[in-house]
Amino acid sequence: METVSGGNLLDGIRWQQEDYKVADTNDNGMLTQEDFFALLTKELSNQDPTKPVDNNEMISQMTAFSTTDGVQQLNESFTDFASSMTSSQALQASSLVGRSVLVEDNIFGMNEGEPVKGKIVSETPASNVNIYVENIAGEIIQTVPVGNLAEGGGTFTWDGQTSSGEAAPAGAYRFRVAGLVDGQASELQAMTYRKVDSVTLAGANGSILLNLNGGSSMALADVVEVSQG
Repeated sequence: METVSGGNLLDGIRWQQEDYKVADTNDNGMLTQEDFFALLTKELSNQDPTKPVDNNEMISQMTAFSTTDGVQQLNESFTDFASSMTSSQALQASSLVGRSVLVEDNIFGMNEGEPVKGKIVSETPASNVNIYVENIAGEIIQTVPVGNLAEGGGTFTWDGQTSSGEAAPAGAYRFRVAGLVDGQASELQAMTYRKVDSVTLAGANGSILLNLNGGSSMALADVVEVSQG
């Protein structure tokens, strides 16, 4: 009778301990380029050495390496380009301090009695044009007669005085422009020139902000025109 010797049948089996890497909780489960290369290298090392390597498969693998490396270099180039553009914009914005910029807004803030320059935009000629300066309550404090306006519009300056000849107090105001276009009463678009007091290089979403007189700010990209004064 055949006997079976005692002992644990698992004694002859060797267990190999695997090294496990704790996943980074901040990577959101996304594979990096390093992971891709590791997987591709693992795939190459596990190919059957007794069988010839298929040419198409080899070319595909080589292309994958080249493409991944090219994408990485392109990303680095774009990063450098973006950094260069930001520096260039910051330098451009800093040169605007003390100068005036034209903004597509008819509402503005001013210091007491400070003259304000504006621009009227009109695609067609207009007549009997008047500029009404209104305070924050909507009251007309001064009327600036313009008369006839050529096609394209033109610039104007309010002296910062009320209709009584007194200096208008500091605060928020609005230009409202009205005239006759083809014989019909119409409102025309008004823009304002605002003086740049300072520049914020790291504004919302990384944009460059121009801090204007009167306490408001605007993005550098919203500047329509730059004036000396």
